[in-house]
Amino acid sequence: FRIPQNNELSPPAGHVNFLLIREIHVANVASTGFCQPPTSAGGQQHESHGDLRSLSSSLFIIILHFLYEIMAVHGPVVKIHPVVLASIVDSYERRNEGATRVIGTLLGTTDKHSVEVTNCFSVPHNESEDEVAVDMEFAKNMYELHKKVSPSEVIIGWYATGYDITEHSVLIHEYYSREAPNPIHLTVDTALQSNKMNIRAYVSSQMGVPGKTVGVMFTPLTVKYVYYDTERIGVELLQRTRASPSRTNGLTTDLAQVASAAGRVQEMLTTVLSYIEDILSGKVMADNSVGRFLMDLVNKVPKITAEDFESMLNSNINDLLMVTYLANLTQAQIALNEKLVVL
Repeated sequence: FRIPQNNELSPPAGHVNFLLIREIHVANVASTGFCQPPTSAGGQQHESHGDLRSLSSSLFIIILHFLYEIMAVHGPVVKIHPVVLASIVDSYERRNEGATRVIGTLLGTTDKHSVEVTNCFSVPHNESEDEVAVDMEFAKNMYELHKKVSPSEVIIGWYATGYDITEHSVLIHEYYSREAPNPIHLTVDTALQSNKMNIRAYVSSQMGVPGKTVGVMFTPLTVKYVYYDTERIGVELLQRTRASPSRTNGLTTDLAQVASAAGRVQEMLTTVLSYIEDILSGKVMADNSVGRFLMDLVNKVPKITAEDFESMLNSNINDLLMVTYLANLTQAQIALNEKLVVL
């Protein structure tokens, strides 16, 4: 890919290439060179009144902001799994010396209302002021290997570390547009410019008058974080390392996990009971939506007696202890056998 030089920014008559994001202003459009007025065949710009051009630019930006908000509301929801964010941060920490950012391919599934990002891999690339080189062969080979492991995961877009969308992002997004229909662009602020890791998702759309003006606009999408049960265990373990001075933490035993889960359930029940008592006493106004959630929760609780529940719990605990005992016995037998073989 090649970025046009400054003296090449003015395209042929009737075509304008521009990049627009949410924070765009009229002054920025005039100074950055992303928007250029159409030129004639001789390379001369058409003359126009300053006031009329300023008014037209203002109206143009207002319309773009209006379209921006509409597309942001009605666009698909991007659901990101924790393993994706961990992989992006890891690739950024392992980047080559002198590299300012890393890029990669996003894998996942799509439906009518959402895009779920479940996996990703980094793609080697080099950037300079006027060009960007991406190892497309590496990206294709990695995707073929991923398909053998997870055939349901397809290319849904690409990611880049950083806060802003650059000119290079437009060219890379054009490549991924050939690999996936309507790909998403995910930006992860690994530099923590706002003292937190901002994660944003965009989708591009063509704008302009057919046969006259052509452009691309990146509009944001709603980002949500989802996880599987196995991912939740890993995230909770990482959160516990924050309170450790050495930033390390070991895995807990099965019984400790059961005790921790029971304690969290007890805390949540205490919060719910306190909320219900405040409503009955008139301290808090009743919320019908919360009431429906609580009713649905109560209906899901199985109706069994305390004696049956205690018997079932004791039976499951005995089974767990038996499996743990057999596993430890097998491990000790294997260790003893290895030492006998050495002797």
